[in-house]
Amino acid sequence: MPEYANYLDGIVHEPTQTDGDRVDLTVAEIYESTEPGRVNFGGGELEAAASEQRECEKQSPDDEYGWWSLDPGTYLVEYNESITGSDLRFTVQTRDALLERGAFHPTLHVVSLPRVPLSVGGAGIRIKENARISTIVDTDPV
Repeated sequence: MPEYANYLDGIVHEPTQTDGDRVDLTVAEIYESTEPGRVNFGGGELEAAASEQRECEKQSPDDEYGWWSLDPGTYLVEYNESITGSDLRFTVQTRDALLERGAFHPTLHVVSLPRVPLSVGGAGIRIKENARISTIVDTDPV
């Protein structure tokens, strides 16, 4: 397990999420924008976009976790994990498993884990709760 994993809270299942020097991040919630935000030159008129949490559906009443069915478009993903007490900048990339199914997010260089825009193309995608969608591939001092 990489040393920087000690700065992550909310890891769902460490043996599955850690591999060599990488740590996978898992999806906790998915949101869809419902009203546009605003960005201006000076920053005095910044306004967050309104978003609504997407519901996931269980395939069977006995299922512990549900699935999100996402049509092509852009969504916001919230991770289960968070970064705490670190003086590192984390590099986060889309997992290959997600890329190969027509969805991706930008590569991030962050000191905390914000909601991340997820782009879904083609015929859409189904994502299960707690799915591993991103990977921390590197860290740098801040």
